[in-house]
Amino acid sequence: MNTKEHWENIYSTKTPAEVSWTQAYPETSLELIAQTLVSKNVPIIDIGGGDSLVVDFLLKLGYTDITVLDISAAAIERAKKRLGADATKVEWLVTDILDFKPTKTYEVWHDRAVFHFLREQEEVSAYVDMVKQYAENVILATFSPSGPLKCSGLEITQYDHNQMEDTFGSEFSVENYFTADHVTPFNTVQNFSFARMKKK
Repeated sequence: MNTKEHWENIYSTKTPAEVSWTQAYPETSLELIAQTLVSKNVPIIDIGGGDSLVVDFLLKLGYTDITVLDISAAAIERAKKRLGADATKVEWLVTDILDFKPTKTYEVWHDRAVFHFLREQEEVSAYVDMVKQYAENVILATFSPSGPLKCSGLEITQYDHNQMEDTFGSEFSVENYFTADHVTPFNTVQNFSFARMKKK
């Protein structure tokens, strides 16, 4: 099973209550987006947004140029169905992040738990190069060294503050970094590293 098939299977067979990343209110992501102080009409992209509620709350807060990218068509369809008429206010992209060809710069690039699935150096480099070219502010969340080693059966790479700086620091300054626990719908705890980075 390839990566796309893996995620299509998960989103086609599991409810939000059955996957670890579900958040009823994505408080940390929304707070970090607010900290960028960008105006509400600039381009924002949610990488691996799936059927996350980040887009719902951004719309409620008045943001008007939102893109959601996910590898899973099933995830995107779930989000569209949930949003109803508001789904037309969002640009939806079904693609693997490594196949993404941005056509504009995003003032906010939000990624909660896609980047840490990239395990090969060439994948990491391709992602970082894309961010350097097409993002002004990056909000990145990965499992921390105190977090799990796998997510949804796939191995991940853990990052701490130094590793974030080593990976992105040539072009971005880490403006805010902290770790935080995420309690899953089935009451397990996952420790995340969060970084808000700004292009130098």
